[in-house]
Amino acid sequence: MAYFGVDSTLPSSSPDSAPASGGVLRGPHPSAPIPVQGPSIGSNLRVALGESGSHIFPLILGAAEFGWNVDLESSHAILDTYAELGGNAVHTADSYSSGRSEHIIGQWLHSRGLRDDIVLAVRVGGHADNPGLGPVNLVRAVEASLNRLRTDRIDVLYLDATTDRASSLEDTLATAEWLVETGKVRSLGAIGYSAAQLVEARIFASAGYPRITVLDVPFNVLRRHEFDADLRLVAGAQGMAVTPSHALEHGFLAGRQRSKIRGALSVRGAQLAANLNRRGSRTLRALDAVGAELGVPDAAVAVAWLLSQKLVTAPIVNAYAPQHVEELVQGVGVRLSRGQLSDIARASV
Repeated sequence: MAYFGVDSTLPSSSPDSAPASGGVLRGPHPSAPIPVQGPSIGSNLRVALGESGSHIFPLILGAAEFGWNVDLESSHAILDTYAELGGNAVHTADSYSSGRSEHIIGQWLHSRGLRDDIVLAVRVGGHADNPGLGPVNLVRAVEASLNRLRTDRIDVLYLDATTDRASSLEDTLATAEWLVETGKVRSLGAIGYSAAQLVEARIFASAGYPRITVLDVPFNVLRRHEFDADLRLVAGAQGMAVTPSHALEHGFLAGRQRSKIRGALSVRGAQLAANLNRRGSRTLRALDAVGAELGVPDAAVAVAWLLSQKLVTAPIVNAYAPQHVEELVQGVGVRLSRGQLSDIARASV
């Protein structure tokens, strides 16, 4: 099985497979390493991030744990592994660890000299110092993030409507327009906006305000309801790139914790939580079966399931260790069959 979407045999350009005299192909030298997984994806795999102007690896590295459950040194090791495997998109938020996540990423970008190679996505609106999306706090939040990240621009600015239901959408977009015109922000994303608000935002865009081109939805095989029909319809009609967060349901879909989905009992009530955990157990068994068939970990299957969904461009996935990144990246090259998709879907109902 080729994990990375390439054949596990040596490529035709390999010196070991070059034609010998008489035009006969030589086989690999007996001492050559066995190419079990094929070459790394590298930097040649890129997809358009909607109409944002950016092209990214179809797996965005989330930094929610940096500065919280993952220290600076380990965070940098995770980022190094991701970049070495061809990744070029990093997502953080001003509220992650009260800004420590941004500090860690900023130090890494500066020390590695990779700012121009990385598509930097930042969610704002949740920091205690500059809460919400009102004009003043939005500008202050972006300036603070730029300082922590040690950069002069944010490639994708996610406006977090879950933190602010009061600010006028027009005022927010007018402020974003100034941020784009000054070069501090290159494109806009959104999280927490309803389908109706996204339609309203497109109407404002027709009047000259910047367009929202990227949409973050908490979405995975167990949380399909959050990406409802109206939101799908609007995202598709507007050509938005969908970048689902909570891709592994707080790590549950990676298969490492199999007792209960974290937070289910406290958030959903006992009956709903019990049902969710039953579905979770069935889903994990389905992921186990597909993973065993393909020779990849559960996390890779969960990523592959998301990438098989219409409109999904790249999931946002947090990692706790470099080896987790290696597992996740395998999912980019996995192509699930209709039968496998059907098995996973039935298990998660």
